[in-house]
Amino acid sequence: MARETGTKRSILDAALALAAERGITGTTMDDVAERAGVAKGTLYYNFASKDKIFEGLLLEGMSGLTESLRAARVGRHGWESIEALVATLLERIAANTALAKVIAGELFRTDRSWQESSFAYRHQALGEFAAAIGEALPGNSAPETTNLMASGVFGATLLVGLEWLVFDPTRAQSDVVAAVLATLSGRLAGPIDGNLPR
Repeated sequence: MARETGTKRSILDAALALAAERGITGTTMDDVAERAGVAKGTLYYNFASKDKIFEGLLLEGMSGLTESLRAARVGRHGWESIEALVATLLERIAANTALAKVIAGELFRTDRSWQESSFAYRHQALGEFAAAIGEALPGNSAPETTNLMASGVFGATLLVGLEWLVFDPTRAQSDVVAAVLATLSGRLAGPIDGNLPR
């Protein structure tokens, strides 16, 4: 999906900033026009509704994320691929924290007009994680298992990335990547009797 330029880009950027502050529901077309510095007529000329603005933003963001994740896996397999995916997702979150906030807020919304198209991009992004996890698991794992694990890794990385950028932004990105990977590596798994590791 091509990135918009000019007036459309200004409108999308304004809408994104507002949604990151207030949520999509709390953002109005009037707010977007004011923040973008355009007349309401110009806003409606470019986007017929608020839904169209946010559908465009989310699809652009998820499409770009999927392309980055796909590129991160090239030439890598198994755990090395998972490491690259986690690092890439954290890089994307750092590069556009506002979009990451909006995506995190929208992941489980099922009442949006863009739900179907958003689901397709989400499925593609998670597919990159599922493929890497499938390669890293010993033996053959059921696709349902790798898909659930992919959702867990993606969701955990997304939330850790937001936690980092909102509450601990001076921490090095490499530390955040290492923390996520340590969590995924099984180092938190305790003995079978349920006691925590020492």
